[in-house]
Amino acid sequence: MGVPKEIVEKVEKLRKEIRYHDYRYYVLNDPVISDYEYDMLVKELRELEEKYPELVTPDSPTQRIGDQIVGGFPEVEHKIPMLSLDNTYSREELLEWHKRVVRELGEEPEYVVELKIDGFAISLEYRDGKLFRASTRGNGYIGEDVTPNVKTIKSVPLVLLTDEFKDIEVRGEIYMTKEAWRKLNEERAKRGEPIFANPRNAASGSIKLLDPKEVAKRKLDIFIHSVAEPVKYDKHWDMLQALKRAGFKVNPHMKLCKSIDEVLEYCESWIPRRDELEYEFDGMVVKVNSFEQQKKLGATAKAPRWAIAYKFPARQATTRLIDVKWQVGRTGVVTPVAVLEPVQVGGVTISRATLHNEDEIRKKGLKIGDWVFVERAGDVIPEVVKPIPEKRTGEEREIEVPKVCPVCGQPIHRPPGEAYWRCENVRCPAQVRARIVHFASRNAMDIEGLGEKVVDLLVGRKLIQDFGDLYYLKAEQIAILPQMGKKSAYNLIRAIEKSKQNNLDRLIFALGIRNVGKETARLLAQRFKSLDNLMKARIDELSTISGIGPVVAQSIYDYFRNEENLKVIKKLRRAGVNFEWKEEVKKGPKPLLGKTFVFTGELESYTREEAQRKVIELGGRVTSSVSRLTDYVVVGKNPGSKYQKALKLGIKIINEEEFKKMIGESS
Repeated sequence: MGVPKEIVEKVEKLRKEIRYHDYRYYVLNDPVISDYEYDMLVKELRELEEKYPELVTPDSPTQRIGDQIVGGFPEVEHKIPMLSLDNTYSREELLEWHKRVVRELGEEPEYVVELKIDGFAISLEYRDGKLFRASTRGNGYIGEDVTPNVKTIKSVPLVLLTDEFKDIEVRGEIYMTKEAWRKLNEERAKRGEPIFANPRNAASGSIKLLDPKEVAKRKLDIFIHSVAEPVKYDKHWDMLQALKRAGFKVNPHMKLCKSIDEVLEYCESWIPRRDELEYEFDGMVVKVNSFEQQKKLGATAKAPRWAIAYKFPARQATTRLIDVKWQVGRTGVVTPVAVLEPVQVGGVTISRATLHNEDEIRKKGLKIGDWVFVERAGDVIPEVVKPIPEKRTGEEREIEVPKVCPVCGQPIHRPPGEAYWRCENVRCPAQVRARIVHFASRNAMDIEGLGEKVVDLLVGRKLIQDFGDLYYLKAEQIAILPQMGKKSAYNLIRAIEKSKQNNLDRLIFALGIRNVGKETARLLAQRFKSLDNLMKARIDELSTISGIGPVVAQSIYDYFRNEENLKVIKKLRRAGVNFEWKEEVKKGPKPLLGKTFVFTGELESYTREEAQRKVIELGGRVTSSVSRLTDYVVVGKNPGSKYQKALKLGIKIINEEEFKKMIGESS
């Protein structure tokens, strides 16, 4: 017997929801559900895939780890993947995990319990006792080389203190103290810059700055919690002690527990004490102590089976639900947002929170005027948890779904089997704006300078009606817009022109086809080789591709049968946007690995972007400012102040011809 149709549909629906929330969280940095709810969606999907393994696909959210890769630094392939941890939220769930461990091992193990630092995952590689490379988690398999920035963290040993380890790779969490975070936000507020929501965001944003000098000002710190390789001891606890001896900063609040009762007691003892320390932590990590037992338990593609995170309850507060606003997204989804009386939750003022969808509103029994519990689930995301009926006065009002789109006024409807209401008017200004913003985003066509404010201006002045119109803009049209000017207009036109050369997978993702994310777009590009081939593909042809199910296949097929979409694609074709898949250059030598370059002046053979890309492709790194950590300053015609600073600091200065020799392109 095959898999029941309702199970197939349920799996596809879960994947669709999870991909949407991945996009909101990792791409837009604007999540709409709590960490807990997200974890429950993934848990439900994983359980279904375990029950029906034939439904597992390479692009399922359960087969992916962690964050998306952000450009700007050389890529690093992790020989041993940087896995994330599964989460538990109660004593009962932790006990269930313990029972599974005992069942697999046939005996009760020892555990090591550590604080779960709310920071930024990092891997440090040492060769011959010296720091060789620091890399981010990235997607778990490929991260980014951020060595110059990590070197600015004083608690990271550049040379190990003992001879126990010569070549070793350790893993840890970079964090920022609460005090450093507060001071940083005060400085940013004075300069009119956006403030960081929490220390974790501040640490993450800091480690990816292009100037190590600026990173050093952020006062980052680190705790090392594990070893990737080699494992020289029999037990994790002994390895941690050895790491301390070698000069690594290991969190002092760890405990060796002989039983699960000790584990529970220690975990719960920290819940009321979580504000005692100078840094944020959002739970505890429980690890099987024996490396032999860890090996026996193994790991899934996402997480080890020998470790688990015990997450603390989210912080809550009470406030009033004043109103509900309905916002329209790129695909026409109409989402409710709670307008709240401002309230402090975990040190952050909250005035808006997600209500998810109509079903959630009805399930929770919310009314306008209610007193409600609000939490920052995972200590980050604002969410309305539940109403407090005891405080009702009788003046509360039911929350009504609008009959028409709040932006364009066209009727909205809720498709059968879906949780969301939709506006089907493809010309709805909110959708038009969101589609253009998505088209220009970093992981799509990467049009620098085309942010939300500029898109609002272009759409509002009726200079563009869809993203196809971008390629017909003139610099003089943009220059007269508020806060733009000639230089900004020229740079934007140049960025739009540059985007024409992007590879096909970026274009497919940028089109905004429902259910098609980055990974699926890449699968399609590699399979069909051109947009024209993809446009002609049949549903059965699409469904045969590993990783693309019937729902996704239908979405792709429908997209290219929509007349409005075809009109926009016609504009892209006429503008000369690349519709072909360009085979990527195979991995080769990286002669510039670990070297940092700065460019100044005009180059004759390359644009600045082309030269920078060549450096990155060959393993090097490009920054915008000269510092003592800079290895080479490449000087073209009419160099600026960077040339003078390089002279002053004694940095190696090379001309364009010397640069071409270095990258193997000298004539």
